[in-house]
Amino acid sequence: MKEMVKPGEERCPFEFNFDEKTFKPGDMISYRITGSLSEMPFLGILLEVHDDHVILAHDDGNRPPRGPKMRGTRERRPLVQEKDALQ
Repeated sequence: MKEMVKPGEERCPFEFNFDEKTFKPGDMISYRITGSLSEMPFLGILLEVHDDHVILAHDDGNRPPRGPKMRGTRERRPLVQEKDALQ
């Protein structure tokens, strides 16, 4: 993502919600995946917010996203199981 910031710009072109207390459907978030992809950040859109988890989809540029729904933990950067992310 670093290369997406143009010279002279200091801000990332994406605005993420990192406050799990204020999560709401439609928020853009950064999420993580367990296993072999655990070191990479991913961009997602929250579809549902529950007390102990969230339902999200990878941000594919469509609204609503067309990819599979994934269950993630409800924390600053939700964690999704690799098997769910690779459907």
